[in-house]
Amino acid sequence: MTSTAVETPYLDRFRLSERRALVTGGGRGIGLAVCQALAEAGASVILTDRDAELAQNAAAGLRSRGLDVTAQPLDVTDQAAVEAMAGQVGALDILVNNAGIARSNIPAEKMNDDEWSSVIDINLNGLFWCCRSFGKRMLDQGNGCIVNVGSMSGYIVNRPQEQAQYNASKAAVHQLTKSLAAEWAPRGVRVNAVAPTYIETEMNAYVYEDENLMRHWIGGTPQGRMGRTDEVASVILFLASDAASLMTGSIVLADGGYTCW
Repeated sequence: MTSTAVETPYLDRFRLSERRALVTGGGRGIGLAVCQALAEAGASVILTDRDAELAQNAAAGLRSRGLDVTAQPLDVTDQAAVEAMAGQVGALDILVNNAGIARSNIPAEKMNDDEWSSVIDINLNGLFWCCRSFGKRMLDQGNGCIVNVGSMSGYIVNRPQEQAQYNASKAAVHQLTKSLAAEWAPRGVRVNAVAPTYIETEMNAYVYEDENLMRHWIGGTPQGRMGRTDEVASVILFLASDAASLMTGSIVLADGGYTCW
């Protein structure tokens, strides 16, 4: 086999100029960092969140930096709303399914139906509604890229907190990612996922005051720290770009080594 010259400069493969992207749960945390990353790479980004005011404020903050970001309210658990948004925005190049929630410290035998369903509805069902509605339009145009936000919890059982419904939802996201990737690859649509560790956000700040959590969360991570939102967004930027053109059905761990032990 003989080598051939690379026509596209390597760095240009990370650029997203003239690409249209939509991010769910983009109002804060990982989602907001993803919107910034994609926009900085040149994409026109639609930031969605079920909290309309949060979405508008987040988008305005990114626009103040000169980035091409608009906001739309979207509840991913509303199938009709997802389909309506897909019809409204038209063909996308990139979809990032980030919307999700976690409910912990609920032993399985004490978990009520709402505590189970509320997590599954957002983390799994809502993600599928988005893949289906936006994905079929990508299939019609013959190209597109979907990046789902899974979790290391799809691989391991977290401790010390009980969260069977969250772990199950993220394991399902990983398998759904692989299933869609296999179905859609022949028609030009790539589907991958990132599986993050615990991420340093305002919601997780309490861990530093809990010795038991510190022992398991931080002590159980070879890097000895939680991740940052920008570190996850960087992985998503890579998966959304042409630099990852050979990747589909991949679940990329970004866990500081947590699942090594």
